This record gives sequence, structure tokens and C-alpha cells, in this order.
Amino acid sequence: MTTERIYTAALLVIGDEILSGRVQDRNIAQVAGWLNLQGIRLQEVRVVPDVIETIAQAVNALRDHFDYLFTTGGIGPTHDDVTVDAISHALGVPAVVHPAARAALEAYYAERGGLTEARLRMARVPEGAELIENRMSGAPGIRVGNVFILAGVPHIAGLMLEALSGTLEGGRPLLSRTVGGLVPESEVADLLRQVEADYEGCQIGSYPFFRDGRVGANFVIRSTDETVLEACEAELVRRLEEEGREVVRGGV
Repeated sequence: MTTERIYTAALLVIGDEILSGRVQDRNIAQVAGWLNLQGIRLQEVRVVPDVIETIAQAVNALRDHFDYLFTTGGIGPTHDDVTVDAISHALGVPAVVHPAARAALEAYYAERGGLTEARLRMARVPEGAELIENRMSGAPGIRVGNVFILAGVPHIAGLMLEALSGTLEGGRPLLSRTVGGLVPESEVADLLRQVEADYEGCQIGSYPFFRDGRVGANFVIRSTDETVLEACEAELVRRLEEEGREVVRGGV
């Protein structure tokens, strides 16, 4: 049997504000969801401070280990936005002003006070990089090799991902179905393991919750094969109902 190629990615979240707890990250979920649609699995997430050497070390470790590396944060106009400097350092190239990025920023700020030295920082890229379109604020994202440098602001990062849609090599999208019920996961652990084993290519994750004084769980089935996924879902529902469990397709 031919094994399907699985494309992998890592996400490097950059920012002191994330580590301090002052800002709650919202990019992990949207990057992971977008990658699934591209047929790429997010397999590791790291969070690092705005320290050039720390960022560079993480970039080199992750870009060598995964097909793709995405970073979020640290590409704004202030002194602590050091992501471009750090990635340039990691790649052993200088940070340079990209002419197309400069032109985009000049156009955006033409009636917003002009292109200052601080704003020009957002046109800097590792030498040899390409730009990722940003329709929101003019400051582009950056692609260099297998590294994709995105904004930290979630809605801007989302626009950059949208601009990349369909441009990366990937496998089949990862599909999912959810079955939920007011049942403690410990009572059906063996059942979940048996059903998963019966359907090659399916994974079943269990996510417990406590609601209105009762314990329950949502069981998320994942596969790249829709036919196998639906069969696995049907079997899980059947087995749970045979045990007298109340189940809800789509989750609780």
C-alpha cells in the first residue's frame, strides 16, 4: 500500500506580551484550521520572547524539522519588533528594504502622515524574500524559503493566510466529525480505542467537559478519507448507543 505524503508545519508565536499573559494568542487556532484546509498538519507550536538570538535558534530548529514554518508577531514599526532581524540572522542574510513593500507603504501612508523611519521598518525583509499581500494596512507579510512571517494582529494574519490559500504544496485536507454525550470519557475509553483501531486512518480525540453539574465529553474523529470518516462516526454512534449512552452528532 502506498503511504500518503503528510506535509507538516510548525508555528512560532513571537512576543513578550504573549508570554506575560497581557495578550491572549488567537492565531494558533486560525493557523491550524487554515493549514488543515491546505492539507498540512500543524505539529508544533512554540512561544518565544522578543529576543533576536532566541527567535533565531527556534527558527532554525523548526524550519529544518518541518516542511513549513509560520511565525506571528514582531513585524511592526517599533523598536521591539525584531522578527525580521532575528530571521535574517537565522538565515545568515542581511535585512533589507524591499522596494515593493516600500511602495505599498508609501501609498498607504500618503494621506496618513507619510512614510516615517518607524513605518519604513515594516518594509524590511530578509534579503531574497518574497512578499505576502496584506490588503488591510499595506505592511506585507514575508516568505523566505519555507518560512512565512505573518503579522501578530489576528485579523491581519488571517488576511495574509487568505492570500496564501492554494499556493502551498500539501496533502488531502484533514476532515472531522464530532460525537458528543453526557458520558464520562473514562467509562468509554476502551470503546474509543477499539473503534479507532477498526478504522485505519482515523483518529479519535476525547475532550471532556463539566456542564450543569454533569460530566460529558465530545469525541472528535479525524481522517483525510471522508468515506472512512463517516463509517467510523456511524460505528462509534452505534457502539455508544448499544451501551445505552445518549449521543449527539455534531457534539454537545
